[in-house]
Amino acid sequence: MIQSMIFSFMGGLGLFLYGMKIMSEGLQKAAGDRLRKLLEKLTTNRVIAFLVGVGVTAVIQSSSATTVMVVGFVNAGLMNLLQAIGVILGANIGTTVTAQMIAFKVQHYALPAIGLGVGLRLFATSRRWQYYGEILIGFGMLFYGLTVMKSGLTALKHHASFQQAFVTFGKNPILAVLAGALLTMILQSSSATVGITMTLAVSGALSFKGGVGLVLGENIGTTITALLASIGTNTTAKRAARAHMIFNVIGVCYILLLFPLFIKLVDYITPGDPDLVIKSAGEALKYGLAVGDKPCIARHLANAHTLFNVFNCMLFLPFLGILAKISTWMVPAHDDDEQETHLRYLDNRVLDTPSLAVSQARQETIRMMEIALKMFNQTMECSHHYSMKLVDKIYRKENSIDMLQKEITDFIVALNPQSLTPEFSREVTSLMYMVNNIERIGDHSENLIKLIERRLDGKIVFSEEALKELEDIASKTAEFLELIRNGLKQGDKKIMDEAKRLENSINMLEDHYRKGHISRLNAGCCTVDAGLIFIDMLTNFEKIGDHCFNLAESIAGLK
Repeated sequence: MIQSMIFSFMGGLGLFLYGMKIMSEGLQKAAGDRLRKLLEKLTTNRVIAFLVGVGVTAVIQSSSATTVMVVGFVNAGLMNLLQAIGVILGANIGTTVTAQMIAFKVQHYALPAIGLGVGLRLFATSRRWQYYGEILIGFGMLFYGLTVMKSGLTALKHHASFQQAFVTFGKNPILAVLAGALLTMILQSSSATVGITMTLAVSGALSFKGGVGLVLGENIGTTITALLASIGTNTTAKRAARAHMIFNVIGVCYILLLFPLFIKLVDYITPGDPDLVIKSAGEALKYGLAVGDKPCIARHLANAHTLFNVFNCMLFLPFLGILAKISTWMVPAHDDDEQETHLRYLDNRVLDTPSLAVSQARQETIRMMEIALKMFNQTMECSHHYSMKLVDKIYRKENSIDMLQKEITDFIVALNPQSLTPEFSREVTSLMYMVNNIERIGDHSENLIKLIERRLDGKIVFSEEALKELEDIASKTAEFLELIRNGLKQGDKKIMDEAKRLENSINMLEDHYRKGHISRLNAGCCTVDAGLIFIDMLTNFEKIGDHCFNLAESIAGLK
């Protein structure tokens, strides 16, 4: 008996969680990059950010996915703290859709949904219809998992120790809140724990008051997702996660103080007696449930879940500025956030969200390019005003670029190819090509600083003409690097005309100056040692130009 109950519960929970994952991923694939762009662009003020949070979470059926996405956007600098808090507030309401769907008993359509979904996934020729098939499979598995869980959990109400625990939850809502929070922290899904709570309640194991206490606790437990997602991110992302925790904890606290009134309000607006128990086969047939089940409690708990989150959001929406100040006080700024030796945007926890993962890789690639540009400019500064401190900075930047190449490549390779749309697959290939070219730019800048050190150590003197020529080609190279940096940041597809002009200009200068050097060498105007360093420097400038041109082709979508 116990073994059967445990197996049913574990199997049902597994189906629920996996179904939620498949459905969320399918919805994100079907939406493509639109969800990410929606979150980026439609968050200009707190009300719009709030509504976007409601909408996106209602669509992808996962507040965890939304909050992780938001923390990632904040970490990538695409969203400020106030916007992030607004979206997370909205996500709290959007996530209540799952509970409402459970209360509408859509689980009766679980198996047909799985059958139709598998048919679309296997036989549809359109990729979009295949994504719709994944959504239906996830939907069906999610709600079939609830049915399987119910068959296992029904036996719990006859077990003495569980009976005592459930009675305690009904009498002591604080203990119910703590239990709900703990369960959600363990499962990392408030939708799953709300589903378990409603299933227990319908089976007759839980009272209405005990169920509401568990649901309130689940709203605290879900904040652990954002807190975990913020580990290793920048200061602003950590503040957004803290804000999520603050308003959920405060919300549960004031509802607990008004618990009897809240229970009466939910009961008043929801038809039926939540603790009504089916006592005859006729009633069971009428409600489509079993004898001993509670037919009205699911709707009451779903409404309690929604009502709490609506109240809480309406209360905090006008005070987002104060909430932001409190979270800022809780997480003070640190200079370490800006160190080049640390990853700033990549977060392995978002690998299941391709749009956000690719966005983070793109942001880290832009940062890598900015470091390469700074490294080149400092190298040229060193050729005029040499200092060991500046040289040390240059070598540190080279190490950072090498580290970023490895980390970005590993991050991109870790993406599941099956979860990528063709558009994202092309961008992933392009990003890998770009980071390799940027790393080579860093190598050539390192070669230049070594050549400068060699010239200074050997007290080798360049002629005024040679110095002027090096300055000219360095200026063109710096201009090309800035063009690439700006093109990467803006996604400029029309970059090729200017890139071709600069590439040709650098190649012509390299060829012209190389011939001029041979003439000076023949005329005895410079030494062989000076000539070798001069030629090597020209070669490195020309190679940087080549890699910039490769990057321009990637930005333009040609590679």
